[in-house]
Amino acid sequence: MNVQSGAARYSPDFDQPVRGDKITADRYTSREWMEGEYDKLWPHVWHLGGVIADLEEEGDIVRHNFGRESVIMVKQGDGSVKAFYNACPHRGNRLILGDIASSDRITCGYHGWQFDTDGTLVNVQDPDDFPGGNPCGKVHLKKLRCETWGPFVFWNMDLNAKPLLEWLSPYPERLEGYGLENWIRVFAVSAEADFNWKIIRDNFNESYHLPTIHPELATFINDGLPSTVFEMYENGHNAMWMVGHQATTREDYHSGEVPETLGQVAETWGIRVEDYHGRTGDLREAVIKAKREKGPERGYSNYDRMSDQQLVDYFHCTLWPNLTITMSPEQCQILRTEPHPTDPAKCVFQHWCLYPPVKGMKEVETPVGTLPLRHDALVRHGYYGDGNTLGFVADQDLSIGTSQQQGLNSRGFDGCILTHQEKRIQRFHELLNDVVLGGPSRD
Repeated sequence: MNVQSGAARYSPDFDQPVRGDKITADRYTSREWMEGEYDKLWPHVWHLGGVIADLEEEGDIVRHNFGRESVIMVKQGDGSVKAFYNACPHRGNRLILGDIASSDRITCGYHGWQFDTDGTLVNVQDPDDFPGGNPCGKVHLKKLRCETWGPFVFWNMDLNAKPLLEWLSPYPERLEGYGLENWIRVFAVSAEADFNWKIIRDNFNESYHLPTIHPELATFINDGLPSTVFEMYENGHNAMWMVGHQATTREDYHSGEVPETLGQVAETWGIRVEDYHGRTGDLREAVIKAKREKGPERGYSNYDRMSDQQLVDYFHCTLWPNLTITMSPEQCQILRTEPHPTDPAKCVFQHWCLYPPVKGMKEVETPVGTLPLRHDALVRHGYYGDGNTLGFVADQDLSIGTSQQQGLNSRGFDGCILTHQEKRIQRFHELLNDVVLGGPSRD
C-alpha cells in the first residue's frame, strides 16, 4: 500500500493526503475501465480544443477529435467562440472532416443540410416534406461549453461544469507573467501509440525517470530532490518547479568545467563561460542578471513581467486528468495523451510548442529542430515509431510506453510500488478511482 503522510519534498502549503489505494494493471488494460472513463470521466472535464489563432474571422472552424467524440469550435460574429458536437442532427453524419475550415455555412456532405455559425439550421432540401413542417430555424446543432484562456480554446461536455478559469486555478495566476496570450504555436505534432493514455500521465507525474530516460537534461536542469518543489492542489492539478540553468546536484558538476549545453546558453547572453569553471552553480544568477539587462533590447518584452524564477526555471504543470503545460522562459510545451476510441492499449499523444513573438526573430529552436517563427510552421499526425520525431525528449518519454504496456499484462506485476516523490501518481489514481469506481479501489 502506498500510504504516505507528511512525505518529504512536497510544499507544505500545497500537499494532499493519499489513501494508499493499490494501483493494479486492469486500469491500463481492461475495456471495463475504458468504458468507465468514457462514461464518468471525459464528459466532465475541460478539454483543450485548439488555439485562438485558428479562429480569427467569423466562420473559422477548428475540429477536435477526442476518442469517439468530435467537436467543432466556431468563431461567431460577435467575436466569441461556440462549440458544437460534430454531428448532423438529421442522421448523425459528421459535418466537418478536416482539422480547420472556414465558411459562413456548416454544410452536411450527405444531404446538404446547412447551419449558420450559431448552429441554427438555415437550409434543407425539400423543406416542406417534413411531418412537422419546415425545420429551418427550429433545429440546432447541439452545443457544448466553450471558453478561452490565453491563446487557447477549451470545451466541456458538462453544461454545469465550473467556469474554465476556476477549473484552471492556480495556473492563470501562476503563469500570468509569461504573457502567453500572444505566443505563437509553431508546431503541433501528434501520433497514435501502443499504450494506454495513463502510462504517459504517470510519467509526467514524476521526475524519478529523468536520470535514466533523459540523462542529457542533467547538464542544464537540476533534477536533484532537495531543490525540486512538488505541489498538489485540491482540484486535482499538480505542479513541479525544477531549477533551470543549473546542472543536477545528483553529480558534482559544480566544481568542474561548465557542461557544454549550459555553457552554450550562457554564451548566448554574453557570459564568459571560463569565468565559471569550478563554480558552475553560480551561472544561474548570472543568466538572470543578463536577461534582466539584455532581454528587452533583444525583443523579449515579457521579461519585465516575469519573476527571477520564471526567467530561468522550469514549471511543469499537470492538469487533471490528461494535460501538461511545461513552461520555460521562451517556450510553452503542451503535452497531452487522449484515449483511443476502442482499444485500451492505445492512445493519441499530442505535442505543441508555443513561443513569444520577438521582433526581428525569424526562426526558433524547437524540440523537432529549427523552424520558422510563424503559426503552425509544422503540423503532422502519424504513428509512434514511424520514423518521424515528436521531439527528442518526448520520443524518450514515449519509448517506455509500449514495453510498460506489455509488462502490465504480466502475471508477475502485482501493483505499483511508489517512492515518496511519486506521490502525485498515487493521488492521480485515487482521484480516478473516485470518479470511475465511486471510491477507493476494491483490491
